[in-house]
Amino acid sequence: MSLLVFTLIFPLLGAITLSLFPRMSYGAARTIGTASVGLAAFTTALVAIFWSAAGGFPFIQTLWQWIDAGDFQVNFSLYLDGLSLTMLGVITGVGFLIHLFAAWYMVHDLEGKPGMARFFAYMNLFIVAMLLLVLGDNLLLLYLGWEGVGLCSYLLIGYYYETPANAWAAFKAFIITRIGDVFLAIGLFLLYVVFGTLNIQAILHAAPSVLAQGGTLANVAALMVLLGACGKSAQLPLQTWLADAMAGPTPVSALIHAATMVTAGVYLIARTYGLFLMAPAVHELVGIIGVVTLVIAGFAALAQTDIKRAIAYSTMSQIGYMFLALGVGAWQAAIFHLMIHAFFKSLLFLTAGSVIIACHHEQNIFKMGGLRKKLPFDYAMFVIGGAALSALPLVTAGFYSKDAIIWEAVANGHGFLWAFALFGALITSIYTFRLIFVVFHGEAKTEAHAGQGLAHHLPLAVLAVLSTFIGAMIALPLDDVLPHDMAEASHWVELFFEILAALVALAGVAIAAVLFLGSRKTVDTVVESHQGQRAWQLFHGGLGFDTLYDRVFVRPFRATARAHEKRDWIETIVNIVPALTRGANTGLAAGQSGRVRAYAMIMFAGAAVLLALLMFG
Repeated sequence: MSLLVFTLIFPLLGAITLSLFPRMSYGAARTIGTASVGLAAFTTALVAIFWSAAGGFPFIQTLWQWIDAGDFQVNFSLYLDGLSLTMLGVITGVGFLIHLFAAWYMVHDLEGKPGMARFFAYMNLFIVAMLLLVLGDNLLLLYLGWEGVGLCSYLLIGYYYETPANAWAAFKAFIITRIGDVFLAIGLFLLYVVFGTLNIQAILHAAPSVLAQGGTLANVAALMVLLGACGKSAQLPLQTWLADAMAGPTPVSALIHAATMVTAGVYLIARTYGLFLMAPAVHELVGIIGVVTLVIAGFAALAQTDIKRAIAYSTMSQIGYMFLALGVGAWQAAIFHLMIHAFFKSLLFLTAGSVIIACHHEQNIFKMGGLRKKLPFDYAMFVIGGAALSALPLVTAGFYSKDAIIWEAVANGHGFLWAFALFGALITSIYTFRLIFVVFHGEAKTEAHAGQGLAHHLPLAVLAVLSTFIGAMIALPLDDVLPHDMAEASHWVELFFEILAALVALAGVAIAAVLFLGSRKTVDTVVESHQGQRAWQLFHGGLGFDTLYDRVFVRPFRATARAHEKRDWIETIVNIVPALTRGANTGLAAGQSGRVRAYAMIMFAGAAVLLALLMFG
């Protein structure tokens, strides 16, 4: 079990080596960057085998004492249980496949320009930060990884920083996720004050005896953690950064914004589930935020013309399903969908990257079309990933994970949330197959050249297999970590709701076929109408949240900055104190004349003042 630390060491060594030699050849950079994560994935497999053979009990590996300041003591310790092992497998396993694909993709994306070592250094460093986040046995170490993935996300989104739009997208992601991070930091301060420790397991064990259920402390602490999770997982109201984050290279979108970083908020809530059980109102809010986000993101995905932005909004929607699961008490179903989502969403992003390269960096779906004949392998991969995203019945992994969430919602008495989740499933099928039909069917509008090589085919093929029912057969060791899903009903009732969800998914495919196969006259007529044009613009802009935040926050801030450009009134107010101090100093210094008579007069005046004070109380 001492091998656990090597899952961190291998990618860390890779990041350091790539950073020290930034001008190394393409081949060396790709080999080091991919092999370091491959070794971490192999080590994870060994750790899983040894951990299972040892009985599957929680394991703590303390490396050193990190902080020792009075009563505040924090160890640099790694904690392994079923939940962290699941996340470890997703991060290193899917991460390795993405790195392998990136070894093919970046050669075509960079087109001979330098920067291959820098790219893989950032990717390796991200893996390290994400592993710290999920393996840390205390909230401070988790927060270190939390901030690390935020930094790496900024670096990777703005990787092509020469383009101003990319730099602004990175800046936007950094600022919005920092807002959530501030709330999480406040939550950590509050938890330390209340519990006297940041050890996660100690907090979970003490929560029922220290916190009053539904009390102010429990609600505030859980709310701070929730807002932190919303920032990192792009959930309402901090969701606006995710679509713009598609400015980064496509493997970045697959790794950070599909498989790992955006699921950090889901992991955080699941890891601190005991805190949310003590705050029922905030726990309910988790599910509400999830279901509202998934519907909003679904409508936005319907109107996207950029292939990556459409998939990005689907990511936001699927994270919403995970939040819904957490909010209705389906803790294990949330983590199961997290894993399955990592499979099929990484497959979709990587295949989209392959299509973009094949179409000479074209990302507008309406400038593609007819690619199923020119790119048969990519077409098959996209259909498998899209089918899993749409949760088509029986053959896809998404059917088993998403429908488990929808069933738990209705079985646990959350009929309102269930109805919106089912509606969201319909929208998901429509926008997913809209993407497939527009890109791969219809009239060909561009030349395309299929990708070749093991680094291109193998990751897509493995992810495709895991996106089918085979991936759903993976049993997660969560029984001793998270509460059991409490839904109880007869087999026939559960079967009815499963069939209903399957029919809704198939209905979405049928609607997409009617609307987007063939001439698409119905869609064109609706969009060209006055109301249709307004609706399309609203959905295309993410339902106006960017405009709203610009008017409420950005413009007032910029107006305040302009008002202070010539004379900063805040600085003037702050300077009152030193001005008064300087004035008092000048007055006192004037009395230091060196004349005895003046000193005697000052003493007499002081005595008179003291005498007056004594006489008049």
